[in-house]
Amino acid sequence: MKKIVLSTLMLTTLAIAESDIDHPVERIAQGKDQKSNLHEKSFVERFHFKGDLRLRYESKEATYFDETEKNTYHNRYRLRLGAHVDLTDYLQFEVGVRSGNGNPTSGNQTFADDAPLSDYFLDSLRFNAVAIDYTYGASTIKVGRAAYMMYRPLKSQLVWDNDLSLDGINYQYKDDANIITFGLNQTSLADASVSKNDVNLFIAQYVRTIKLSSSKLNLGAGFYYYDGIKGNTSLYDSNKGSSMGNTMVDANGTQVTKNGVFVNDYHLLEGFAELKFKDVFGQPVGVAAGVVYNVAASDKNFGYDVAVKVGAAKKVGDMQLKYSYTDLQADASLGAHSDSDNFGGGTAAKGHAIRTKYKFGKNTYLAATFFYNTRYASKDAKAGDTDYERVQLDAIIKF
Repeated sequence: MKKIVLSTLMLTTLAIAESDIDHPVERIAQGKDQKSNLHEKSFVERFHFKGDLRLRYESKEATYFDETEKNTYHNRYRLRLGAHVDLTDYLQFEVGVRSGNGNPTSGNQTFADDAPLSDYFLDSLRFNAVAIDYTYGASTIKVGRAAYMMYRPLKSQLVWDNDLSLDGINYQYKDDANIITFGLNQTSLADASVSKNDVNLFIAQYVRTIKLSSSKLNLGAGFYYYDGIKGNTSLYDSNKGSSMGNTMVDANGTQVTKNGVFVNDYHLLEGFAELKFKDVFGQPVGVAAGVVYNVAASDKNFGYDVAVKVGAAKKVGDMQLKYSYTDLQADASLGAHSDSDNFGGGTAAKGHAIRTKYKFGKNTYLAATFFYNTRYASKDAKAGDTDYERVQLDAIIKF
């Protein structure tokens, strides 16, 4: 707890900030040039680059039901680099690399105390985007590895982590009133995939936007069908065989948190509402609520979150604040793809998250996130629930 108090004091001295409400370059795959008339561009003008670097101090403190503790403290970084190349007026090639050793939901890399930076810095970089994009009118098709296309109310990570990329073919139609998304993907194509059997992921989502006099209402629903999870092993090496909160059993049928097989499939129904006000006492304000329900599981299959966000860190000196409360039962969503920070990653927990961001300079941000969670006993294979607290203090530069 001392580390959390010290972290809070340090944050107050620097400024209030945030890490994951809206990444400065949250989607490195975005930023492509939508202009046509490619024949008028020079060869150099066809290339578009983006990137960001984040330095983080992080503390994780878990207090188990028997009063024993497990506390860890890290200095970490995340580096992301991305580019788009205009091939034709409608066709682009996108490529992106990210630190994190192939972790599908995190680019964080911990600084090693016993190794020089040069020994592991480049080794941590992996491709998180290698795709062809075809954009025509309001429609976009992506083929290959690219950032997810699903809409998330107030950047909710109830189902999808901020940093997730998908491998397959995905389509989206978007206009002022509608967003329609379909996709067919395969998790086995991802970096560090270690699942025993292939897993296919079918996605479908619809979002309707209703413009009101002083606000905008987004209503959405989605269905995400994982084919091949039940009886399979953990999907990624970065999870180290962990169930990530989902229900797993060993060869004897005993429930385990590592090195088991999934008991359930994951066929997820999602619904949400998001209301955004442009100006409330001079600040933009958003409120949102979402639910997820796994129809393929008969128990512990429901989750929800509610959130409110005030402000937007767009200009130098701007600040924003977001609060959310999440309750995610063990098999409500696939832990390997949901939020990798809240609860320590995955499902089977509930709790509060406070995120802040302050725009310190033209391309620099200070940021902080505070998690105050209760992890259910099944997540840690304990006889009782676990109190879990996590603090992230960030300095971010985009380029």
